[in-house]
Amino acid sequence: MAISLVNPDGLPVGDLYAQVSVASGSKLVFVAGQVARDADGGKVGDGDLAAQVEQCYLNLGTALAAAGATFDDVAKLTAYFVDWTPDKAPQLFEGIARAKAKLGTTANPPLTGIGVAVLAEPDLLVEVEATAVIE
Repeated sequence: MAISLVNPDGLPVGDLYAQVSVASGSKLVFVAGQVARDADGGKVGDGDLAAQVEQCYLNLGTALAAAGATFDDVAKLTAYFVDWTPDKAPQLFEGIARAKAKLGTTANPPLTGIGVAVLAEPDLLVEVEATAVIE
């Protein structure tokens, strides 16, 4: 496997993500930010952060597969959340857990969450992008 996830001593260990990923592969895969749209472009999870996070992850899974990668190859995720507040964390965790179950992965790559005022479309609550490394 091209990715090793590490939680070094001296840093908190989270349930949602590892603090560090070490890539040893030779091919980088950059996946554009994915939003809560199905394959036909239809809305998914209108006003429901958990459903939108789940769809973003499922879309990332589809994009990664097209490049010959899986979530186990992801070195880094970046998520953009509209009007983020800490009380939304349980919805985030729920969406990620549902998506990981459907994708058949337990990988917790490093994740940076960034609060933003708006995304490209007014009904979007989250957008997630990925960088993966494969052999």
